[in-house]
Amino acid sequence: MSEPTSANREKKQPRLNGRRALPSNNSNAEENEVLEMEAFGLMPRGFNPKDYLRVVDIYMFKEPYEINKQQHHTEKYFNPKLIVRRGQPFQIQIDFDRPYEPKRDQFWLEYLIGRYPEQNKGTYIPVLIGDVLKPGEWGAKIIHKENNSIRLSVMSSATCIVGKFRLYLAVWTPFGIIRTHRNSATDTYILFNPWSEQDAVYLDDEKEREEYVLNDVGIVFHGDSNEIQSRSWNYGQFEEDILDACLFLMDKAELELSGRGNPVKVCRVASAVINSRDDNGVLVGSWANVYDDGVSPSAWTGSVDILLEYYSSKKPVRYGQCWVFAGVFNTFLRCLGIPARLITNYSSAHDNNANLQLDVFVDDEGKVDDKLTKDTFWNYHCWNEAWMTRPDLPVGFGGWQAVDGTPQETSDGMYRCGPASVQAIKHGHVCFQFDAPYVFAEVNSDIVYFRRERNGALVIHHIDTAGIGKLIVTKAVGSDEMVEITENYKFQEGSEEERLALETAMMYGVKKTYKDMPDTTYQQQTDVEMELQLQKAVLGSDFKVTIIFRNKSRNSYTATTYLSGNIVFYTGVKKNEFKKHSFQAKLEPLSSAVFDVVITSSEYLSDLLDQASFHFFVTARINETQKILAVQKAMVLDIPTLRIKTKGEMVVDREMSVTVEFTNPLKEALENVTLRLEGPGVLRTIKKEFRQVPAKSTLLWEVKCVPKRPGLRKLIASLNSDSLRHVYGELSIQIQKP
Repeated sequence: MSEPTSANREKKQPRLNGRRALPSNNSNAEENEVLEMEAFGLMPRGFNPKDYLRVVDIYMFKEPYEINKQQHHTEKYFNPKLIVRRGQPFQIQIDFDRPYEPKRDQFWLEYLIGRYPEQNKGTYIPVLIGDVLKPGEWGAKIIHKENNSIRLSVMSSATCIVGKFRLYLAVWTPFGIIRTHRNSATDTYILFNPWSEQDAVYLDDEKEREEYVLNDVGIVFHGDSNEIQSRSWNYGQFEEDILDACLFLMDKAELELSGRGNPVKVCRVASAVINSRDDNGVLVGSWANVYDDGVSPSAWTGSVDILLEYYSSKKPVRYGQCWVFAGVFNTFLRCLGIPARLITNYSSAHDNNANLQLDVFVDDEGKVDDKLTKDTFWNYHCWNEAWMTRPDLPVGFGGWQAVDGTPQETSDGMYRCGPASVQAIKHGHVCFQFDAPYVFAEVNSDIVYFRRERNGALVIHHIDTAGIGKLIVTKAVGSDEMVEITENYKFQEGSEEERLALETAMMYGVKKTYKDMPDTTYQQQTDVEMELQLQKAVLGSDFKVTIIFRNKSRNSYTATTYLSGNIVFYTGVKKNEFKKHSFQAKLEPLSSAVFDVVITSSEYLSDLLDQASFHFFVTARINETQKILAVQKAMVLDIPTLRIKTKGEMVVDREMSVTVEFTNPLKEALENVTLRLEGPGVLRTIKKEFRQVPAKSTLLWEVKCVPKRPGLRKLIASLNSDSLRHVYGELSIQIQKP
């Protein structure tokens, strides 16, 4: 058989810079024109293509119940075309106009992707018919012949490009090549394959593959490390048009098609295109608490609406915050077949230039100076981990890689982060690409409190070495429980291993600047302790703040005490101070003194932010010694939930009823209320708007739907209003087969 060619696929190729070259091939959506009759020279008179083997039909076995989608774990995709995973055989059937005769007939398959297919770039793939399939290499063999039909087993390369390929069947004749015409019904999506040992994303645990690739609903952990809260998120990676939307993101990022088989490159460009900062990517980030021209980040219940809106409008969607970026990123990764999970880091350092230090400045009374203090730490921050080998790094740094789509710092000129080896981060090997110093700092920084003396001198008031990266968590495999993975990122605080990892990071250029400062540490009062306790409270209720002094000395003291209560964004940025309270505390020798301060709902409700986060700061001056005690604590109010109920039988293709119920806990009406409800495989997102929900009243919303997918499914709802957000509800339901 003559060798198939690729250069002549395009009628005329351009010359760039004076020599023949092809333009960038970075769009999966664009196509070239393929010749149905490619003559070897002048065509002899009397040549009739019908004298040679002719293809009548190609059957792709692409239904969800058929062999290909079942064996390739792609039966859940709401997509009519064939979807397979690379490095694993799939089957197609070819119907000819007569029986196939191997000695007389010669044909092969051609897979093309993009506008300028080239064989050496993996964008033009001729697949010859042979006797044996080699694992992980392109090839095809006949496994069944009957009448005019043959069935082929086709093997794709374990490193091939991930995307949508066009299929042609080429028949050789002495005078030229005859091809089938363009038929979109035979288009074939090829995805990453965590089930194949030869794939860079191979994951050897079946339960983990089911969780990190096939589970289309996840959990986002938020709140505070002392008051962890959770909500469900619909990744929806199998929903209609989501696969095409994810492929479009790589087109938008202008990733060369030849690089789309490399999960490192795919993750790198995706972390940039998930946000809109410098490339008009998917989501606009906003932490301003004003979302009139878009959707509040807290209102989203999943990724599907966001990705579909971006795919159709080609314009950034408003608005997202860290868990929204991470949720959409997770959908992208799982949809393409890269194992992925969403991570929450409680007390996450930000904007510290990876110097392992957050500088907090306090005045001579111990109160934070907002003008001087620029660094912040977030109550929590969400990012993603993607599973892959790292052939670009030394052995041992494959596995989970941290990737982050939230726009924070630029990397190589764009707002993106990762992939950074989690193993490298843990051991302090931050010299390895990409962005390991930044992630290392997010989980390992120290909080350094500087105090400005009255004479202007700056002294170190206090160093908190355990305040950052307090707790790192993710969803458990096979359940909605929380799993702590802090030890994946850092050794136990204060251990010999942790010190060694820190020294390694510093050897690679990450610095702790206070190490170079003169020894001017402030000498604290050691015989008096102060503790701050916050009463757990529900939004709309009053609660207590308790300050406890323990005088361990035989001296009597008095303490001038100041309490500051602030409403803060979850990023740690203060909106305003809503509570000021000062008092004199008398501290008897060898005894404790307890002081309660009541916080009323009227003091905080008018300025409350999305996630009902408070930050309390207490400072006390021991009058007899002029020493300062300081303590701070964050808290998150419990927000009431939505209740979801169902009526009627829950069976595929039969109507059922879903009711969402909510009681307004506030003493005032809620204005401009929007409810969202979605459930992958049960119903697409629907919205309902209510102008007002009166104080203490109950809202009911009933929805009819027809489930499309059997098994354990989840309904997810959110409520958003002018004065109350982050209200969620969920319900797991079992949908029966008809």
